[in-house]
Amino acid sequence: MSLRFNSIIGLTTLVYLFGSGCTSSWAQDWSAVKDSLAARGIMPSVIYDANMLSNLDGGLQRGTILQGNAYLQLLIDGEKFVGFPGLRIYLSELGTHGPNAGAFAGDAQGVSNMTAPSGFRSYEGWLQYNFLNNQWSVLVGQYDVGSEFYRLQTAGLLFNQAFGTGTTFGLSGVEGPSIFPSTSLGARIAYRPTDNFVIRSALLDGVPLYRPDGTVSPFRQGDGLLIVSEAAWSKRPQPDDPSHGPRIRIGRFSDVSHYDDKIALGGWHYTAEFNDLSEFDARGNPLQHHGSSGAYLAIDRVLSETAEHKNQVGAFLQLGLSEQQVNRFGSYTGAGIAAQGVVAGRPNDEIGLGVASARNGFSYMQSQLQLGLPVNRAETAIEGTYLIQVGNSVAVQPDVQYVVHPNTDPNIRDAWVFQLRLELGF
Repeated sequence: MSLRFNSIIGLTTLVYLFGSGCTSSWAQDWSAVKDSLAARGIMPSVIYDANMLSNLDGGLQRGTILQGNAYLQLLIDGEKFVGFPGLRIYLSELGTHGPNAGAFAGDAQGVSNMTAPSGFRSYEGWLQYNFLNNQWSVLVGQYDVGSEFYRLQTAGLLFNQAFGTGTTFGLSGVEGPSIFPSTSLGARIAYRPTDNFVIRSALLDGVPLYRPDGTVSPFRQGDGLLIVSEAAWSKRPQPDDPSHGPRIRIGRFSDVSHYDDKIALGGWHYTAEFNDLSEFDARGNPLQHHGSSGAYLAIDRVLSETAEHKNQVGAFLQLGLSEQQVNRFGSYTGAGIAAQGVVAGRPNDEIGLGVASARNGFSYMQSQLQLGLPVNRAETAIEGTYLIQVGNSVAVQPDVQYVVHPNTDPNIRDAWVFQLRLELGF
C-alpha cells in the first residue's frame, strides 16, 4: 500500500510540474532549439513513460510495481542535412527499469506493453531511402517490425501487448519476432503503387540482437531468418484537408500518419528448426520441424466522426493463426473500440475498450495433458482505458484489465490489474 501511495504521489507531482507554467520557459527554449535543428534536418526527441502497475486481485501475487522506459531518439532528414532527397536516418536508444508485470498477474499475453529487461540497449537504428516519387522504399538496420506491420492506430491506445502485435505472432519463434523491446537486424522493402495501397516485406535475423544471456550477437548459426510480408489498404484524408492534422497523442506510436480505415493481410515465416510440442522420436527427443509460419488479418474502421473530425469513434479487429505443432497459441482474436473528444471540454482525450483472447493449440494442450498438468483452452484479457492529454508534451492514462484464466492455468485465479501511466515528450 505504501509503494502504491508513493507511486501515485510521484506521478501526480510530475504531472503538475510538466503541466504547469513552472516549466514553460524551459519548454519554450527547448522548442526553439528543436525548431532550429529541424530546419537543418536534425530532429531529436526524448520520451519517458512511467507506469504504476497494481495487481489488485488474483494472478500469482498481489502487489504494486513501478516501470519506466526512456527513449532517446534522433531522426535525420537527408535532404535538409546533406542534400540527399529521400534519405532518412533514425536512431533510438532505450533505457528501462522495473520488474516484469507477469510475475504479478501471471498472464501470458502481457498486461503491460512497457515490460522489458532493465538496462540500456540499442532499440532501433536504420537507414531508409525512398525513391521513384516515393513509390519505393528500402530500409536497412535494426528495425521494429511492429512499427509498420500489424499496426492499427485504434488498437495503439490500449496497454495489453496483444493489441500491438497479435499473440500468435508476438509470442512466436525462439525469443519472439523483432518487436519491442528486443529487435533484430535486417532489411525491409515497400512498394506503394497508389496513395492508399502498400505492399511491404521484411527479412530479419530469426532471433533478436540482444540475447537472454546478456550477449549481443546477430545471425548466429541456427538462428534462421524471419520473413514478414503484408499488403495493406487504407483510406486516407486529402492532403490539403487542414482538419486532419497530426494527432496530439505523444509517444512511440504518435507519429503514425492518420487514416480513416485500414485493412491489412500479412504472413510470417521462420526458417529455423523448431521442436514439436507433443510428438517425440523413439529416444524421447522432440520431433523437428523445419520452419514455423502464421498469418494475420487486421482491420481498423472509423464508425463515426463530426464534420470537423474532432469527435471520432473507431473500432478494430485482429485475427491471427500459427502452426500449432511448434507454437503454443494456435489462434488469436482481438477487438476493440475507441472514441476521441466525447468528454465535454476535453477534445483530445480518448477512451477505449478492448478484448484479446489467445487459444492454446492442439499440440500444446496435448503436451500439458501428457505431463499431467491441468490447462484451460484460452486466456482472455478485457481492458478499459482513458487517455488524458494534459498538454502537448504530457499525457496521463489510467487503465484497468481483467484477465480470465491467466496463462491458461486453472490454478491461477482471474486477475484484476490497474495501471496508471504518465508520458512525457520533449
